[in-house]
Amino acid sequence: MMNKITPFTKIAAVSICVLFVGYFITLNNVYANSVIKVYKSATCGCCNKWINYMQKNGFDIKSVNTNDMDTVKQHYRIPKSVKSCHTAIVNGYVLEGHVPANDVKKFLSERKDVLGLAVPGMPIGSPGMEMGSRLDRYAVITFDDEGNVEIFHQY
Repeated sequence: MMNKITPFTKIAAVSICVLFVGYFITLNNVYANSVIKVYKSATCGCCNKWINYMQKNGFDIKSVNTNDMDTVKQHYRIPKSVKSCHTAIVNGYVLEGHVPANDVKKFLSERKDVLGLAVPGMPIGSPGMEMGSRLDRYAVITFDDEGNVEIFHQY
């Protein structure tokens, strides 16, 4: 028995391809025109490494040097439990610390009802915190202004 490609099969295949391409165009548009505003200390090398990493992953960055990160973190209602070295704002969300680009892209496409994403502390091996082959385990978490956190992704 010979398998025939029917008109229905062709239409189904084309439809799936169109949906697949449309999904990735939509995902890219969610962050392609987004500018990430990064508040950081002028002397923090790991913050600059994270900025370079995010630029290489398609994000536009506006960097703001400040000597008063505590005021920035207080203004954006970042709970003490998730604090890190730099604070970034994109599309109304907070990115605290060395959050990987793929997690930011996924998070922005999901539009969760939280304040933002964080990588608490400064784990070795997170973007901007590379030290040879050493990799600390860490979690990317969502957080809200009441201090509630949830694991978004683990490394």
